[in-house]
Amino acid sequence: MTTQPDLDVLAHNQAAWDRQASEQREWSRPVSSELIAAARNGQWDVHLTPRPLPKAWLGEIRDKAILCLASAGGQQAPVLAAAGARVTVFDISARQLQQDQWVAQRDGLELATVQGDMCDLGVFGDAHFDLVFQPISSLYVPDVRPVWRECHRVLKPGGVLLASFYNPVVFIGDRDPAYAGQGLLRPRYKLPYSDLTDLEPEVLERKRSNGEAVVFGHSLTDLIGAQLTAGFVLDDFYEDEQPAPRFLVDRFMPTFLATRALKPVAPLEPLEPLGPLKQ
Repeated sequence: MTTQPDLDVLAHNQAAWDRQASEQREWSRPVSSELIAAARNGQWDVHLTPRPLPKAWLGEIRDKAILCLASAGGQQAPVLAAAGARVTVFDISARQLQQDQWVAQRDGLELATVQGDMCDLGVFGDAHFDLVFQPISSLYVPDVRPVWRECHRVLKPGGVLLASFYNPVVFIGDRDPAYAGQGLLRPRYKLPYSDLTDLEPEVLERKRSNGEAVVFGHSLTDLIGAQLTAGFVLDDFYEDEQPAPRFLVDRFMPTFLATRALKPVAPLEPLEPLGPLKQ
């Protein structure tokens, strides 16, 4: 497929996540008051991937300014706020943000919410946050590189970006369940992947009419390499398993990736960019 349909991706995905929040799907169910009470007492976990995030990745968060980026839904941000952080939640979906507001009101938490596009954090000044926490959300934007540049800008020198995303291998396979039923992995789509240009028109139209978010599969060069280009230094990395495999490949390898990247106190000398790979 080569023709990109006339679709406002931002508006479409905003509506898709508003719908998920109104239906209280998995990433839109607020945490309980019991979990918030435990966090206030020092017993808490947050998640970039299915398993709990290593505590060392966060460090001491009390009184730290944390941006929960594209991660509304009343889950991670309220826990961090209850644990003592000064939390701002930034998300495209007003209904997702309402879930965080509801938990904050219910449990007496100080929590700020801001609606907007993760590619444009212009509402925040430079060097505003100590930490950016971004669970898997980069697949909802056509180009993830502006996200990393904006994260670098709004972080203080010495600040930390914690991000997660799918291994892009999940985007290359044919989704026909007949192949999965035979235990076959059939590569079909080349990276970078886009629902808009790679899906058959009727499949895309069905996805649009069903109110499903459109997604994009980015290369590792953009997911990890572009963090370095933005000025970050990669500090740590891990992979995680999919507990409920959606695709056949999930059964054979960990398909969640997470990175911990630092904004150096002193700017790094830029390297000459590599040219395109030769075919």
